[in-house]
Amino acid sequence: MTLTNPRTCNTCPPAGRARVSEAWPLVLGLTLLGGIAHAEDVGRFSPGNGEPPAPWLLQRLNESVAPTRYVHRVWDGVAAIEAHADASMALLVRPLAIDLARTPILCWRWRVDAPLLKADLTRKTGDDYAARVYVSFTLAPAALDWATRAKLRMGRALFGPLLPDAALNYVWDNRHPVGTRAPNAYTERTRMIVARSGAADAGRWVEERHDVLADAIREFGPHIEATAQLALASDTDNTGESAHAGFADLHFVARDEACQF
Repeated sequence: MTLTNPRTCNTCPPAGRARVSEAWPLVLGLTLLGGIAHAEDVGRFSPGNGEPPAPWLLQRLNESVAPTRYVHRVWDGVAAIEAHADASMALLVRPLAIDLARTPILCWRWRVDAPLLKADLTRKTGDDYAARVYVSFTLAPAALDWATRAKLRMGRALFGPLLPDAALNYVWDNRHPVGTRAPNAYTERTRMIVARSGAADAGRWVEERHDVLADAIREFGPHIEATAQLALASDTDNTGESAHAGFADLHFVARDEACQF
């Protein structure tokens, strides 16, 4: 397609020059819009009341532990997933296929009534959070040595084939400063990142923005092959506590784009 600039269209008849001049701002606008990356919505919920919508599914990791309850509702004007945990644990998961080279930034809103009291990310008995957002990945074969592959095979035999090669957990912690990073108390294949901490922001919606690609490369190296799943969770099975949390407006954007709340 060839665009004619009205400032240089000396060969156009007068009427043609007028039509081109009128159309040029529209064509220029469409051209500029074509270069803008759009948000990849992965959890922007419509107003509703009831079960979480497809493709979100409940995933229990231990059938002997009561599952956290998830409800789709409007909460303080925000269409969201509401989580109730009472000495319970289950993930709310969906498949995730995102081009992190194009849109590496994950944005979301969440809230908790209060952080947990007894949680401690350094201990298995404290591996609970009022709210978590998981992103899991498939890694290139070069990133997995034989020992890691053996551990993953064993883990998948115990917990099912969906156990990922690697995962990031963005958590609302109770004590550690924002930015704290640590291996999960159960497995080094999951890395914990404290995105929010303490009770200062409890009881209201707060916004988050995290560079998933940069975090994944920092924690697991450059061999990130693909995203696998996105999961939400409120879990209290280790501490026996109760938690009430909400999640909303999950989407990916480019690094130079603002989150779209």
